[in-house]
Amino acid sequence: MQPSVERLVHLLESYRGRDKVIRTACYGSQLVGGLLSRKAEADVSSHRLGKRLLLFSAQLSHCRMVLRLFDDLSMLAYSHSYGLGAGEEDAGVRFVSVLSNLADQLYYPCEHIAWAADAELIKVKSDKWWLLSTVLWGTSLLLGILRSLRVLLLLKKKLERNERDGGGNSRSQIHRQMQKEVLSVLSNMADLSNAIHWMPPGFLWSGRFPNWLVGLMGTVSSLVGLMQMNGGDSDETDSQ
Repeated sequence: MQPSVERLVHLLESYRGRDKVIRTACYGSQLVGGLLSRKAEADVSSHRLGKRLLLFSAQLSHCRMVLRLFDDLSMLAYSHSYGLGAGEEDAGVRFVSVLSNLADQLYYPCEHIAWAADAELIKVKSDKWWLLSTVLWGTSLLLGILRSLRVLLLLKKKLERNERDGGGNSRSQIHRQMQKEVLSVLSNMADLSNAIHWMPPGFLWSGRFPNWLVGLMGTVSSLVGLMQMNGGDSDETDSQ
């Protein structure tokens, strides 16, 4: 078996790996489907294929949402292990991380209630719960960006000290850490752009993204997530 196929199989055997693959396929289908569905009506075959890819993307998104019904305990375990961030050297990083964990923890039950309402399992209106879950997701993403920017600032200062002291090995390690944080900023910004798109009308660019642009932003974020997982750095949580 080819090494690339073996890596894919290994990735699909874990829950987090499978979720990231499904997420990439979901947004990739939305990207291609959105582009094809925008073609002239004369190109009927491409237009139909685009619509089918959009339907496929919607089904994959629903699949991920159902699977997230079981993520609460793993998120709670992660939040409990992190606690108040006693292992963090910087107070700013610690504060932002705790708030981010709180937003992530609250996100799941809000989404579960919205899903249950749409499935007519409970008699409540889902609109406000979808809005609340989107706000919590966006808040978590924004906090993630702030955390990464703070870490980058600290790493830059650490790099300057190492350059003065002549620590060659430490410099390469710091550069790798900085690259990881830059990728995290890119991923979170792509997801945040989509989160704002799904906010109520009138808020920034809410509702203005075409399907292909939502798919593009999600694909960029998903590919970064796969790269980080392949490099041994996977986040504990991954939402929409």
